[in-house]
Amino acid sequence: MRWHRPALWTAAGVVWLGAVVAGLAALMEYDNRPGPAADAPVTWPVATGIAADPAGPTLVMFAHPRCDCTRASVDELAELMARAEGRPRAYVVFIKPGRVPGGWEQSALWRRAASIPGVAVVRDDHGHEARRFGVQTSGQVVLYDRRGQLIYSGGATGARGKTGNNAGRAAILAAVAAEQAHGSLPVFGCSMFAAADASSMDANGSPLPIR
Repeated sequence: MRWHRPALWTAAGVVWLGAVVAGLAALMEYDNRPGPAADAPVTWPVATGIAADPAGPTLVMFAHPRCDCTRASVDELAELMARAEGRPRAYVVFIKPGRVPGGWEQSALWRRAASIPGVAVVRDDHGHEARRFGVQTSGQVVLYDRRGQLIYSGGATGARGKTGNNAGRAAILAAVAAEQAHGSLPVFGCSMFAAADASSMDANGSPLPIR
């Protein structure tokens, strides 16, 4: 059967449109797929080297220094620190696996976090602190009140790599203001422990996305 040129163009257009729609659907599904939630202790862990604030809430965000989508989480942290009523004591804890050279963790994301007023940046050798707090996904936030009780666990963004108003940021702000529990929400980011396994890193030493 011979195809006329208009029919060929129409068929090609249908195939192209289908590919575009499928690609956009896959991208949206990836952006909205959360990582594993933290199994955060309900009380502040005794063994941690991070100092809690006995006079107010303490917020800890855990981050992989080479996770591109965690940039949005750090940007949201800057926004909520500027908005919070009674600014919490805040940390961003960056994992440094044992198989990477010195200074590997001091990425652009590290420098961005360090520039936020009121935020202390901490290096987490071998991910010991992440494990103490039960964290698996970059961008995870845990928030404790002055008595050391967990009042929020989850992310600070509404999707992977996306900034803007979202339920996570709102819940953190509400929990800080009232020092009352505001549950848990999904977290979007790379695996915290990807760099410990060379098979889960790309050529630049960055973690491959969670599938």
